[in-house]
Amino acid sequence: VLKEHIGYTIILKSGEYEYMYTHLEPKFMLEKGSFLKAGEIIAKVGPKYVEKSPYMDSTGKYTNGLTTGPHLHFGVRYLGNYINPLNVLQK
Repeated sequence: VLKEHIGYTIILKSGEYEYMYTHLEPKFMLEKGSFLKAGEIIAKVGPKYVEKSPYMDSTGKYTNGLTTGPHLHFGVRYLGNYINPLNVLQK
């Protein structure tokens, strides 16, 4: 289930695990509380520039976080603590 949105970030919760995806395209993100199926697209990697954000580059344009270009940041928490995502993904 989609736990929350934080900026252009979504956090998915499954049991004791939380999966965080950041720097997303705001137009394609799922709604908070959505239930997901395996293989479902949950978001798209966002552009460098967005309409509004607390972050700006040296030219004053709003950016999708403290980034130099589009990319996906992925993190996993177990019982609230960050862990190496490879420990989960390799299972």
